[in-house]
Amino acid sequence: MVDPLHDPDDPDLLDPYRARDLAGLVENARLASGAVRYGKVGRVGVARVVVNRDDPLPTGNHACAVYGSSAEVAGTLMELERTFADVGRAEAVVYASPTTVAEIEGLADDTGWHAVEESLVAVHRGTAATPAGVRRAGDVDLPGVAELLADDLGMDGTRLLRHLGQRLDDPRCAILVVDDGDRLAGFASGFGDRGVGLVEHVVVRPARRRRGVGGALVGGLVSALDDAGALLVAAQVAEGGAGERFAEACGFEVRYPVTAYARRVDELLD
Repeated sequence: MVDPLHDPDDPDLLDPYRARDLAGLVENARLASGAVRYGKVGRVGVARVVVNRDDPLPTGNHACAVYGSSAEVAGTLMELERTFADVGRAEAVVYASPTTVAEIEGLADDTGWHAVEESLVAVHRGTAATPAGVRRAGDVDLPGVAELLADDLGMDGTRLLRHLGQRLDDPRCAILVVDDGDRLAGFASGFGDRGVGLVEHVVVRPARRRRGVGGALVGGLVSALDDAGALLVAAQVAEGGAGERFAEACGFEVRYPVTAYARRVDELLD
């Protein structure tokens, strides 16, 4: 019997049933991460859900593990529309992985949801050490981190700054930075819960890319998560292209795919 938490390198995890066990662990950590500091994790129909008014990111307000009969899944997707509208979100988001029924694609299409992103979850192999020049972020670094993240995501930096401040105060969260004179060259942020570590964001200033900054940040973050008790460290990256190649270069190996489905719910907002 394979234990995905203690045997993250076992090739049997590529088996669909083993992948479901691994995905369940990673999704539980993602839900817990989305709940920092004032969010709530619960169930809506046959889905696991996190809602967090203070988190501006989709990962702070999403559903996953949608598993049940066709009728139950279709009903859950409709319930989720109201759930996310009630907390002021412009859209509802569901991440479908091996924990989700295979029929989700057709059911989502029938109920007005659309696939908006294909990504992959990869697990880190081996060990890592914190390279020279990588350090833990402090309060003084948060405006620079928020600036980099806002530019990368095309979001409002003010809300991100408050969100990052809440995460910096949570011992389960880790934010690492690399300096570039009087500003930051880049940062990486992650989260660890119940033996599972997550690499969540890695952003390097454009002028400092392709110089090893990103790899150093990832190495430092994996090391920090390991030191905090992570038995496996996972990252979710866009399928294909530079993101997947970068993850593999940093020692990650792809384990299973994830499809993000979204549904606009603006018309349901009060």
